[in-house]
Order: sequence, then structure tokens, then C-alpha cells
Amino acid sequence: MLRLFSKTLPTATRSITPLSSTKQFIPRTSYQIVRNMGKASNEDLKGSRLFDVSHITALVTGGGTGIGLMITQALVANGAKVYITSRRDEVLKKTEEVYNTGPGQIIPIQADVSEKDDVKRLYDEMCQKEPKGIQLLINNAGIARDENTKFSSNGQPNMEDAQAISDHFLKSQPEQWADTMKTNVGSIYWMSMTFLPLLAKGGSVTPGYSSQVINVSSISGYMKGSSNGQFAYASSKAAATHLSRMLATTFMGTKVRVNTIAPGVFPSEMTTGSSDEDNKSRMDSEMSNPAGRPGADTDMAATVLMLAGPGGVFYNEQVLYPDGGSTLQQPAARA
Repeated sequence: MLRLFSKTLPTATRSITPLSSTKQFIPRTSYQIVRNMGKASNEDLKGSRLFDVSHITALVTGGGTGIGLMITQALVANGAKVYITSRRDEVLKKTEEVYNTGPGQIIPIQADVSEKDDVKRLYDEMCQKEPKGIQLLINNAGIARDENTKFSSNGQPNMEDAQAISDHFLKSQPEQWADTMKTNVGSIYWMSMTFLPLLAKGGSVTPGYSSQVINVSSISGYMKGSSNGQFAYASSKAAATHLSRMLATTFMGTKVRVNTIAPGVFPSEMTTGSSDEDNKSRMDSEMSNPAGRPGADTDMAATVLMLAGPGGVFYNEQVLYPDGGSTLQQPAARA
């Protein structure tokens, strides 16, 4: 099993001045994870040990709204130092203002992770800020550009009429497919490949802990339907999930792990169309999945803490589906 020993690090070695805040970072805890297979005590199995992330420095793309914000909150609330990116500077400022309440820290950096050059700039900045490396990269940034074919916006064609089906889905435009793939797939590739050295370096900071990439995909990439008429989005998420498996295999020799979270419906700007003054999206309606509801902040928080904490170090190349059972009801691909 995993035994964790803690010691408080000096403030000077674990603090940094935020980009738009002077708030002092609370000293975090460093852990040594000792393997104790078959001899775990009750203390070893406490949730506070298995899912502690206070030794982690993380980077979350799209960390200012929706699922990315849920992930950011979960990590910060449990002591992690979390860098977040977004294309929108106002989103970053609001997230830092509202949610940078400790015991961890939020540090915003504006970046477009779909652009290779901007990813390189972000990497260079992170190398300056975190010369000892990082332990967690969460590729969460994503878009949906199927405005012309989405059933909820444009109606559903007669699915027994070949011409109606063809006419409906040919409303999709090449640039919509290109933009979707560039962000939902390309950004994962550029970020993961670029940040691999910094992740590998960060893996040596805590003995027994290996760094990790977590890619946020979707059940849309697993189910065989059109995802409410969103062929480009669903295809991009299927690609993202398989890309994660390829990255996990490619990174195997570096000890950097790659796992995937493929959520069902959660409140976000993508699913609700907007967010409020605190960068939160609201979705209170019932759903037809077995859980009878959309995903909650706590559902996503629990998922990411399980993967990111010491209790999740045995996971690699896995796909988790926090979906309330939605994939039980619809035809899905074999895992």
C-alpha cells in the first residue's frame, strides 16, 4: 500500500507571486510515498492520505469555467498550486478573484493552447516559474462548433429519409470541423508533447509519485450516435480518447502517466450556453440517465482527486466515465 510521510517545506521554497495578485501562497506539504503492499494500516487507507494533492503543481487548460473550473477548485481546495489557462483574460481574472481562497493557489496565464507557438511560449514561462517541474497537466480546453447541425438548435431530420439526412448534415462547414479538431485534439498533442520534459522532471520531486497527464474527453466520443447532431465534436472526442492511449504508450518509458476523463453532461458554457458573474454555469433540469440528473461539481472533483492523488498512481492509460450511467442507455463502442 502507500504510506505517506509529511514535512512542511520552508515558505521561501514554495511561494510565488501570482500574475495579478499579491496573495501569499500558504506553504504546502511534501510527501514521500512508501510502498507497503499487503501491510497497510488503517492510517494508510485514510482518504486524506490517498487523495491528498498538496504536493502537486498542476496546469489546467480551460481552467476558468465549466468542468475546468470544477477541476481547478477541487485541486486548490485540497492544497495544490494550480496554473490555469484561457484565451479570455477576463475569465482568468474573475476565477482568480473568486476562487483563489486557498489552501492552494490559482495562478492565471493567458494562452491559446490550440496554437503550437503559444504552447511553446507557455512552456518557456512555466519552466521559469517551476524549474523543478510540474506533476500534473490537465488538458481540458475544448470547443463545440456544430451550430449548423445540432438538433437542439436546428431540429432533427427524418432519420428514415436519406435526402433529409444528407441535406441536414451537409450544413456543416469545413472550418467548423477544422476548428474543432484543432482545439479538441491538436491542443492535447501540442501540450502533452511540449510539457513532457517538465512533467518528467516533476515526477522526481515526490518519491513514489509519478507525474501525469489527464485529458478531458467526453462520452460523445464513446457512444455511436451523432451526439445531438454534433458529428465534428463527437469525432474529435473519439480522437482525443485514442490519442490519450497513444500518448500513454509513447510516454511509458518516461514514467509519465496518461489517463482520460470522459464526462457525461455537466453544466458548462458548452451545455448551457453561458456562465454567470462567478464563471459558473447552471443546469438544474432533470435528465433521463439512471442518475436522473446532470453531473455536479462534486462528481468531477471526486474523479480528479482520485486520479491525481497518491491513491491513483497505479492508474495509467485508463478512461473514466463519470456520466450518471448515460452510456448504459445508448449504443456505445467497445472500450
